[in-house]
Amino acid sequence: MTANTGATRASRSEGSVGLTLRLGMGRAGLELRQFYRSPELVFFTFLLPVLFVVIFSTVFSDEIEGPAGARVPFPQYFLAGMIAAGVVSTTFTSLATTISIERSEGLLKRLAGTPLPRASYFMGKIVLAAVTSAIQAAIILAIGAALYDVTLPTDPALWAVFAWVFVLGIASCSLLGIAYTRLIPEGSMANAIVQPPYLTLQFISGVFFPYDQIPLGLKFVASLFPLKWMVQGMRYVFLPDWVAVNDYGGEWHLERVAAVLVAWTVGAFVLSLLFFRWQEKGER
Repeated sequence: MTANTGATRASRSEGSVGLTLRLGMGRAGLELRQFYRSPELVFFTFLLPVLFVVIFSTVFSDEIEGPAGARVPFPQYFLAGMIAAGVVSTTFTSLATTISIERSEGLLKRLAGTPLPRASYFMGKIVLAAVTSAIQAAIILAIGAALYDVTLPTDPALWAVFAWVFVLGIASCSLLGIAYTRLIPEGSMANAIVQPPYLTLQFISGVFFPYDQIPLGLKFVASLFPLKWMVQGMRYVFLPDWVAVNDYGGEWHLERVAAVLVAWTVGAFVLSLLFFRWQEKGER
């Protein structure tokens, strides 16, 4: 009898997980359709990073000098940082803003009263962020290779590093964006509360400028957040090792990159569970 009860519970649990996944993928399809039907969102998500790549790669066309006359073109250096910043934009910034607006408009409250599992809602959002980040990264890489002679790696091991940095970046920043909505009292204030930390971190994490030019105090602040570590991990993929001597104390420290991004993923997940609200403060 006990064995039968345990088997029944396990079967129900598996069925519940399967249903949640199916509904989550259905929700993801809806999120993708809604996103690509919004020209403003598509423009700022895809064209704005492309404009940054074109402008900075054209204006700052000098080379970064290393030891013994070694050089790296600035677009080669800049590209990895822009991909990392794009991931933060499509995950943390986009999710914190859109979820806050949907909560303010009452959509989350209505969804909470439907059979849709809450996990499926968040799954849809994260799949949207992942797909958008992948397309954005592909566009940036294509432009860099076609217009600015950026050399793409041919070693599969380097692309494997790119993949796990990319995935951990999406996971940590998506969950962080969900948790950050707690600091946004209403949807109309979302952009004003989300954009300043994102823009600040871009500058102090070495996205736009060589990291060795960032003041020490700002480096410490940047090291507390995922973007700096995503940039560092992705630069390992596209740049020679001597760049790490100038920027990161002699080594790329991939083990630290992984540890910090995993820690942020776990921490942001816990923060999301503890602090996320389905309705605005004071609303019943």
